[in-house]
Amino acid sequence: MFNIALIGFGAVGKSFVKLLEMKKDLLHDVNLKYIIKSYGGIYDEDGLNIDELMEYTNNKKIQNHPMWSDISIKNILENKDVDILIELTSTNIVDGEPGYTHIRESLKNGIDVVTGNKGPILLHYKELKGLANKNNLYLKIGCTTGGALPSVNAGTTDVLGAKVTEITGVLNGTTNFILEEMLKNRVEYEEALKKAQDLNIAEKDPSLDVLGYDTAVKMAILSEVIWNVDFDFDKLDINGITNVKLDDLLSAEANDDKVKLVARASYLDGNFKFEVKPTVISSDHPLYSVDGKNKGVHYKTDILGEITVTGGASAPLNAAASILRDLLYIIQNRR
Repeated sequence: MFNIALIGFGAVGKSFVKLLEMKKDLLHDVNLKYIIKSYGGIYDEDGLNIDELMEYTNNKKIQNHPMWSDISIKNILENKDVDILIELTSTNIVDGEPGYTHIRESLKNGIDVVTGNKGPILLHYKELKGLANKNNLYLKIGCTTGGALPSVNAGTTDVLGAKVTEITGVLNGTTNFILEEMLKNRVEYEEALKKAQDLNIAEKDPSLDVLGYDTAVKMAILSEVIWNVDFDFDKLDINGITNVKLDDLLSAEANDDKVKLVARASYLDGNFKFEVKPTVISSDHPLYSVDGKNKGVHYKTDILGEITVTGGASAPLNAAASILRDLLYIIQNRR
């Protein structure tokens, strides 16, 4: 039996619990013991009842659960009754907390980790991966670089024996939507952004998306994982879509091209290059058709040629499915 704990119960955390119910035929030896938020959680030493939890993934608040108490990761570490931690707290790219502490302490205490939290991986990947390796543990991070898109796997295990020389990505669904809305309805950026916010596609504060930081974080994580390269994130060349004009999109359309927020990184002979910026993509580019909430990554390699993965539309269930994918990977390799 694999005992797991879930820290973070937002949209993706709730969707993950739904997947435990939907995919229970694959998870007969998985036992969810903890669900923890920042101010408490629920715990059952024999395992939480997934059927009963389903109502808390919709309208009921988890803090109204009869088992709710003042627990935290300290209880997980003290009880020593968890094999795998699912870490889904909010991303913080300033210091990575609280996810960084959750992941670090779990790895120190012999617990495999699956996370969708970009902050700790961006800022502390080498340390955390080193801890995992030292203790013969898994640190699975597929959800951090495009949700359901298998971008990490495509650039690592699926290209074994080859050297990745360049990565190009369209990695943010919000900016995709805004640029498409501008062109479709012939409106400027501000109006398209407002519609995205009205539809809850963009956050009230959309800065991480529209200024290019979300895209940059994902590409930076891929660069770290694939090349083990050192860089200062604050000094990377990052530009968002806030200065894109409708005329720019119309000019591209006239040539059957598209404008997308593109991240590009390369690493050759110790020379690391990195940029994020609105880019004109021609119709023969492999990422040309990455529209809407979908994402895509294009790899250039020395002996396997060029490889592209696309899809993985942004949605809580899709992101949770990426978490489930990594969880099942660990389970299959631990059985």
